[in-house]
Amino acid sequence: MKLPPRWVRRLVLWPLPLLLVWVYVASVPMLLIVACIVSYRLPGSWRAVRSLGLATVYVFVEVGILVGAFGLWIATGFGLRLRSPWSVRAHYRLLGWALRTLVAAGRRLFSLEIEVNGFVRDVDGRHPVEPPGPIEHPLVVMSRHAGPADSILLMHELMAQFDRRPRIVLKEALQWDPAFDVLLNRLPAHFVRHGADRDEVLDLLRHLASDMEPGDSFVIFPEGGNFTPRRRERAIEYFERHGRTAEAARARGLQHVLAPRTHGALAALAGCPAAMPVFVAHTGLDEITGPRDLWRAIPDHKVLDMVFVAVTPDLLPASEDERVELMWSAWEQIDQWIADGPERRTQNSLKHH
Repeated sequence: MKLPPRWVRRLVLWPLPLLLVWVYVASVPMLLIVACIVSYRLPGSWRAVRSLGLATVYVFVEVGILVGAFGLWIATGFGLRLRSPWSVRAHYRLLGWALRTLVAAGRRLFSLEIEVNGFVRDVDGRHPVEPPGPIEHPLVVMSRHAGPADSILLMHELMAQFDRRPRIVLKEALQWDPAFDVLLNRLPAHFVRHGADRDEVLDLLRHLASDMEPGDSFVIFPEGGNFTPRRRERAIEYFERHGRTAEAARARGLQHVLAPRTHGALAALAGCPAAMPVFVAHTGLDEITGPRDLWRAIPDHKVLDMVFVAVTPDLLPASEDERVELMWSAWEQIDQWIADGPERRTQNSLKHH
C-alpha cells in the first residue's frame, strides 16, 4: 500500500493511537481474562498474557511518544525551532526513553537476555576492550539483520551502553507507525522509498552522514532485510543473473547472513571521512522469522549475543574497491562467528583485517 503524504498522516494517523488507547484501556480487563484462559489451555508459560503485556507497553510507549512530541512542538515555538540543537537533544532523550521501556519489557516478558561485547579494537581483533573507553570519532555502524526488533535492540545498545546518537536508515513503510513517523522525521534519519533512484538515495545518505560529530552513529543494515533462506537464494540468483559470478560464489558461501549491499555504507563513509566503521554481529533470535515463530518462542529463555568490531582509521583502506572487500570480509567473519556456536564464540570474537 502506498504511503500517504505527510500532511495526511498527521491529520489521520497521528491522533489515531490517542483515540484507540481509550478503547484499549477500557477493554484491558476483558482481554486479560481471555488471555489468562487461553494461556491456561495452551502449553507454555503464559504466552497470551505475556503478549498482552507487551502490547500494553507498546501502546503506552506509542502514546508517550506522541504526547512528548506534541509538547516539544509547542516548546519549540509551534515547530519553528524543531531543528535547533536543543530540540534535537530533547527528541533523542524521548527516543532513548522509548527504547529503554520497550527493551525492558521485552527482557521481562519474553525472558530475553542481552550479552554485549564492547568495541573490539586490539591488534588482532580477538579480545574485547573492557571497559571499551571513548572513541573520538563518529561511527558508521553496519549490522546484520535477523530476528524480531533487532534494529530497536541495536539502537538501544548504542544509546544506553555507548552514549551514541543514532542516525538510522529505514524502510519508508515504517512511517505507518504514527509515533516513530513523527519522532524519527524530527531527527537525522532517512526513510528509503521502495524503487527510489539509487543515485538519489546515495546522495541523501552522504548528506545525512556529512555533519556527524564524535557522539553520532550512522546506522545501516547492508543486507536490506532480515535473513531468511529464501532471501539468501534470491541474492545468489541476482548475482548470477547479472553475471557477477565471483560475488555469487561468495554469497553461496554465506550460510547465516545475506550478502552485503555495500553502496549505502560506502556512501556514508564517503560523506563523513572522519567516521570509524563498526561491524555488528548478533545471534540468538535468528530462528524467529515471523509471528508464529515468535509465539512459539515466548516461554523460552533467549540470549542475544552481540559484538561490536571497530576498524581503526589506520586500518581503513582508502579505495572503494578495498572498502568493498573489507565489508565482504567482515560479513564472512560474521557468518563464521555465528556458525562457531556459543562455546567457541566465548573464546574467539570477530577479527578484522
